[in-house]
Amino acid sequence: MDANVLLTTAETCTEFLSGQLERDWSVPVPEMDLTVAGVVAHISDCLHWYAYDLTAGPVELSTMEAHVRAGSPPAELLVTLGTTAKVLAAVVATSAPEARGFHPWGIADPAGFAAMACDELLVHTHDAARGLGVEFTPSPRLAAAALYRLFPWTPMDTDPWPTLLWANGRTSLPGHPRLSKWRWHCAPLSEWDGSAPIA
Repeated sequence: MDANVLLTTAETCTEFLSGQLERDWSVPVPEMDLTVAGVVAHISDCLHWYAYDLTAGPVELSTMEAHVRAGSPPAELLVTLGTTAKVLAAVVATSAPEARGFHPWGIADPAGFAAMACDELLVHTHDAARGLGVEFTPSPRLAAAALYRLFPWTPMDTDPWPTLLWANGRTSLPGHPRLSKWRWHCAPLSEWDGSAPIA
């Protein structure tokens, strides 16, 4: 997991969403309190903050407020999404491997931030697609990159994409009920204790 995987994931998601610009982005996403536009804006918010959090180090940076305006035209939201992905990728690529940044679920390294960004991109693009009534299916390689970095306790004998959705509480898997609570492991994998964390 690195900056190149992040950029490829962002390109995959923005390319898919760019094909949906004529649809109504003001519709709500099922099971969420956000519209399609709100979900896409949320992705950019996450990527924006991840770049700052990794740069700031392991202490939470709580002095700023910055949010993407969800009421912006969809095409502009996609430009913002691509921009925040490039900024975060640049921060990840130029950070030392041992660098750490604050996240409520663990003090993440650059690979952890890249993986969290990929998870946000893939899962929330799926959410946006559900709101728009279309199907989004990324490559197994991209899904696996996020899945095995953030959720190392997940089943290894299942398709990575539905497993990533399951790990994020979006669906069930055969033999695995849908999760009502979930969390990921964004600190270095060397610090994982071998168990699934309690959300």
